[in-house]
Amino acid sequence: MIRLIQRGLMFGNLFHVASPALVERYNRALEHLTGKRTALTDFYIDISGYSPEVGNELNDPLYLNHNGVNRQFILLSTEQRKCPLLDAKFSTSHGILKRFIAENEAALFALTARDAVAGELVNTVYDISHPARLFDLRAITVEADTTRGTVRNADRLAGKVDRFLSEDDAWFDDVLIGEMIQLAGQTGDVTRNPVKLKPLKMDKGNFWTSHFGGLYIFQTLDHPATIAATQKPEDVPTKYTFDLTERNRIAKFLEYNDLVEPVVKVRGINGAAILRQKMDFILVSAVTEAGVDLAGTTRRDMRRLARDHAHLLSDEFRGLADLVNWAENGGKWPRISSQHPAYFYTLRAADTPDADLVNMLLAELCPRDVRQLFICHKQAFYATYATWPEAKKEYVAQYLEAEYKADKVGARQALFGHDAPMEPAPQPRDLIERVGPWGAVRR
Repeated sequence: MIRLIQRGLMFGNLFHVASPALVERYNRALEHLTGKRTALTDFYIDISGYSPEVGNELNDPLYLNHNGVNRQFILLSTEQRKCPLLDAKFSTSHGILKRFIAENEAALFALTARDAVAGELVNTVYDISHPARLFDLRAITVEADTTRGTVRNADRLAGKVDRFLSEDDAWFDDVLIGEMIQLAGQTGDVTRNPVKLKPLKMDKGNFWTSHFGGLYIFQTLDHPATIAATQKPEDVPTKYTFDLTERNRIAKFLEYNDLVEPVVKVRGINGAAILRQKMDFILVSAVTEAGVDLAGTTRRDMRRLARDHAHLLSDEFRGLADLVNWAENGGKWPRISSQHPAYFYTLRAADTPDADLVNMLLAELCPRDVRQLFICHKQAFYATYATWPEAKKEYVAQYLEAEYKADKVGARQALFGHDAPMEPAPQPRDLIERVGPWGAVRR
């Protein structure tokens, strides 16, 4: 993984904890949450305050995420909102933390100027011993306070201030006045500078979890289903349960719920160009797995590579090539059914609230599209990357650094955006609707 780390493609954009003051605040929060402390004086943390270095020191990669549920967090700065969430057990956790920071940015900025904020993503499930327990995760509530209880004390002080102002004899209550003075010394003047964190409660909805080998749970759709990356779970409450080998059933599920759209039908993007890039990644996989040295190879060399190693080209590559020829040159339309290896490479998530989750699923169904795998499902990318030959590791690392990392926002928008104000590219609409390759899904 050293190539990825050196290029900022792994453990990148983390928050650096280097000053003695920040380290001490982190330790106070860590002890408050777990009863542990770190002896490190320099380490990096993600959006939740998790540090790989501290996890290694404590020999506990789940020191802030016991049993993989009810994730705890430590905030030292609102800048953590820009950080990734490492080793996420649920696809929803990063979004919840980012939203909590955004909605409380002013208060958190003030609180973290003096102390660390420690909290937890709370639900009613504390142990996931069976897949059915995942469906008890109905809602997530964010609870947080400083290690000194500033928010709690501010609430107490506000209540005492209200009592002092409303009760006729409060001026003569020395005990009440003494408590107010003591709390104000900890919180400041809450009447002028309120210290309050907005409560955040979010429905769990549809999500991915790494538990049980990886599960995609779509429970709020018209046609709900559970999709397993490995072995199908038993006794889950969704009507349908698939694994990734059941391609036709997954294709029907995605279509019945209107969750996907063909790339070449998307308005405002060059779908054929995106498919050509997918072909490049598939080609690289094929030739590197056959031992071909790609040293010095650029994307301009892809056509030559394809000609020289035509015997290595997979059905995925040939299927996408036929589709590109159809889209660009009016060639014969290819029959790409859901059983065809290229089928899921031709799709992207439609504009729905579950678009990120669907793109994550598509990335796992299309592991040779390494760019989408890296963007949408980093844990699967890192696990797959470790199995590749060195030539493929080097090429992919160089590509991601040179072409994706340089413009992350632009690349994501081009691949997955739905609201870009662009002119629609001319498309043979009638032909697509009548005889396009996706008509075969239901057959």
